[in-house]
Amino acid sequence: MAPRTDKRLVIIRVFFVLFALVIGFRLFYLQVLSAGLYSHLAEERHSLYEELVPRRGKILVKDYNDPTEYPVASVTQGAFIYADPRKVTDPVKLGKALSRILNFEGTDEYDELALVEQLKTGGQLTQALELEKNILKEREVVLPETDDLVPALFDASLKEKPNAVEGLVVRLSKKEDPYEPITRNATEEQLELINALGDASIDYVLEDARSYPELSFGGHVIGFLGQDDAGKTKGFYGIEGFYNDFLSGTPGELYSQTDLTGAWIGVGQRKFVPAVDGGDVLLTIDRTVQVTACGMLKKGIEQFRADGGSLVIIEPSTGNIIAMCGAPDFDPKKYGEVEDFSTYNNPAIFDPYEPGSIMKPLVMAAAIDVKAVTPNSTFVDTGSVTIDDFTIKNSADKVYGTANMIQVLEDSINTGMVWVMRRMGHDTLKEYLARFGFGALTGIELKTEVPGTTASLNEQAEVYAATAAFGQGITTTPLQIAAAYAALANKGTYMKPHIVDELRYSDGTVEKKEPEAVRQIISPETATTIGAMLISVVEYGHGKKAAVPGYYIAGKTGTAQVAEHGIYSETNFNGSFAGYGPVHDPRFAMIVEISNPKDVIYAESTAAPVFGKIAKFLLEYYGVAPDRSGE
Repeated sequence: MAPRTDKRLVIIRVFFVLFALVIGFRLFYLQVLSAGLYSHLAEERHSLYEELVPRRGKILVKDYNDPTEYPVASVTQGAFIYADPRKVTDPVKLGKALSRILNFEGTDEYDELALVEQLKTGGQLTQALELEKNILKEREVVLPETDDLVPALFDASLKEKPNAVEGLVVRLSKKEDPYEPITRNATEEQLELINALGDASIDYVLEDARSYPELSFGGHVIGFLGQDDAGKTKGFYGIEGFYNDFLSGTPGELYSQTDLTGAWIGVGQRKFVPAVDGGDVLLTIDRTVQVTACGMLKKGIEQFRADGGSLVIIEPSTGNIIAMCGAPDFDPKKYGEVEDFSTYNNPAIFDPYEPGSIMKPLVMAAAIDVKAVTPNSTFVDTGSVTIDDFTIKNSADKVYGTANMIQVLEDSINTGMVWVMRRMGHDTLKEYLARFGFGALTGIELKTEVPGTTASLNEQAEVYAATAAFGQGITTTPLQIAAAYAALANKGTYMKPHIVDELRYSDGTVEKKEPEAVRQIISPETATTIGAMLISVVEYGHGKKAAVPGYYIAGKTGTAQVAEHGIYSETNFNGSFAGYGPVHDPRFAMIVEISNPKDVIYAESTAAPVFGKIAKFLLEYYGVAPDRSGE
């Protein structure tokens, strides 16, 4: 007889088997299926990770014959001010106090707005209306002849441009909000005044801030430091943008295992990768020349009520950019106040335009170089020439009769340049314009450079080469023109234009940017010849106002109609003057461009006199002795 199995023992065995299965499944779930989650939770509780932020490098400039270096972009410590609105007892009083310390716009207006509401509440509508009118006038709002729409205009103006102080007061009034940012980059003086308020709701942290200490230096060369779409700090435009990675450095990291209190476990894992600070960039820009010459450009633009303009000054023998600026410009410290994003673009490298007659000396140099013409070659001008059913005329419909090549440049004869083009040939013109660098990037170390275009010369129709010979139908940038004229000044050798002198790495390594000769465009003899011809343009032609007494200056005016929707405007012109000096030993090559001046058309009255003033300053600044006897 088989032994009787105890039912209770079977039940216990089944229970333990099921229990083991449940435990096994649970372990499988935790260790396999949910391993990533619990590993992450454990990592958060028992590890410390911190990204180590590198220090951003400086952008530096110097003056001529002075070893002192001046930062135009550097890192300083600023205060990030924030508030806990739950602790604010009087938002209006605190908001007004902070606004005055931090120079917020509209503190006085805020008091006026409060008074408007007070007057309306008290039924003093006439007085409220008069105050509304005053506020609208300060905001430059055009008032109607009747008073009917003034309150509506007043309310609309407040919505369109809310008062900064009012917005701060609103944010400080959020009683359930534990955190409201007030401002970044507050100065040490501002921080001291804020601390003196003794308000427990205000606190701060110190953080690195980008500083742009040089006033009137301009933003196009420097660029600015902002944030990308992910909220990370990044350089935009200019040197800040082009060398962002170099200036930024490489972030480091600190990782260590900790206990529940946050203390490091001595036997735990630890990893430390130090941050590599960003490098410094020394520019070729001369600090004094940049500020002075660009100030003269700005005055010229204001004088002629122009839409804008640009300036480039190059050292011919090295390709060093000594000064570069454009207008309208922006302040890197206040880049967020720019209303039109196109203002960020540097017009010297970004805005291609039809250069007009400043192209003529370059085409003439090419023709002389291939011996198609000489300075004394003559042609007979009848005032116009017809090509491919197109009639090309001289400026102001003038007729010059028999003229040599010197006169063609002096009087800027369009038909003469068409004759020169025909003597040298379409293909030769195309080849030399490419050798001068047109239609290609110069490689300048700045963001947003464009190449311009000479694509019309790919067409076989002769009219395209004819118009290109006097600077129409092709586009260039002011930098390209300045570099081409620098080649004329440098005995025909084209030097690569560059704006960076040294890259200085944080480990002490220095990378010096040496001058780079790209190619010989024309022979030294041709360069000497064209220089003499351009002296004559300044002495006897349209360039008289660019002259500097006591010096031989070479240069050429250019006045070009602006094409609008494929049609040349009758009222919109660009005026340019390009040249160099002194001719026997050139210290600078320069272009001054004035965009759409008012009440005056020709460059001889706009760009040329600005060029002359800057040239005079440069020669005095460099201490160049006069090279003309008796003057």
